[in-house]
Amino acid sequence: EDLGIPEYWIVNVQARQIIAFAIATDGSIRRIQESQVLPGLRLAILEQAIGRSRQENQSATTAWLIQQFQA
Repeated sequence: EDLGIPEYWIVNVQARQIIAFAIATDGSIRRIQESQVLPGLRLAILEQAIGRSRQENQSATTAWLIQQFQA
């Protein structure tokens, strides 16, 4: 908060979960499901990518992720 970071993510790779929080200028914190810094980036997509990365190679996961962003 002291650094003025507008949001932060906690990534639990084992559980394939991302917990993210937005920090408002007044210091209040709220949990978010979509990045405020990267508009349109839904954290659920990244969670799916984490899961896919355990079943596919990196190239396949990256291609899938790019396809999701273009949709």
